Amino acid sequence: MTKGVSAKFVSYSDTVPRLLKLLKFDVELKNHNKIVIKPFLRDASSAYTSPAMVEQVLRFCLNYKAEGSQIFIAEGADGADTRELFDQVGYKKLAEQYAVGLIDLNSSELEQVSKKEFSKFESIHYPKILNESFVISVSPLSEDSELGIVASLSSMVGAYSSKKYKGFFGKKKDKIRNWPMAYSVHDIIQCKSPDFAIIDASSKGLIFAGKPLDMDKEAAKLLGKDSKGVAYIRLIDETQQKAAYAAENTVEKITGTESAE
Repeated sequence: MTKGVSAKFVSYSDTVPRLLKLLKFDVELKNHNKIVIKPFLRDASSAYTSPAMVEQVLRFCLNYKAEGSQIFIAEGADGADTRELFDQVGYKKLAEQYAVGLIDLNSSELEQVSKKEFSKFESIHYPKILNESFVISVSPLSEDSELGIVASLSSMVGAYSSKKYKGFFGKKKDKIRNWPMAYSVHDIIQCKSPDFAIIDASSKGLIFAGKPLDMDKEAAKLLGKDSKGVAYIRLIDETQQKAAYAAENTVEKITGTESAE
């Protein structure tokens, strides 16, 4: 699959399926038996993924998924009741209309994950449903005082469960704020990056779709930012480059050894 593309926004019903068809996403969907659409819905006052956008992604997935494949909408609010927000913004209505699962990541089953790439956490309690699924991050694009920007990777902070990460005196996930949020974004992505990104930049006239890190870089540019200046993008990019360099050197060493023999 190509890194990604952008398309001029006409309407969600026109642009989203046309863009996904262009990327042959209909073919990709048939490879997966469990699909999670992960919107961004942090609290009652922040930007969130338009239900009209979620609906078009959901319709596309339903039209092209493999027979018997399951589809879910999943998110975990920060400092608010996720189920109430699902109802308020319209995700509950979508789930009922299209008969798909609706999951509150704050109360879903967790797995403890440890990675040497974590920058701050020793381990993270990560939603099992996300590890088991093909995850599509469907996010709005906006500037954000904590995250730098809201886009496909930064929106994954909803995967931190309030069961484990809320503070002692409130409902907010204060334990992911013991350091700048860029590190918490970086570490949750090391558990698992979303497999595909769709970014709603319709306020700027575009929709992005493709590989999450590449799409977040393009989204940052659209907001007039150098992607290296967006802390979470820089941290994740550096980690991926180190991993690629290490893998390349390993292959060279193995190849060199075989040649010497």
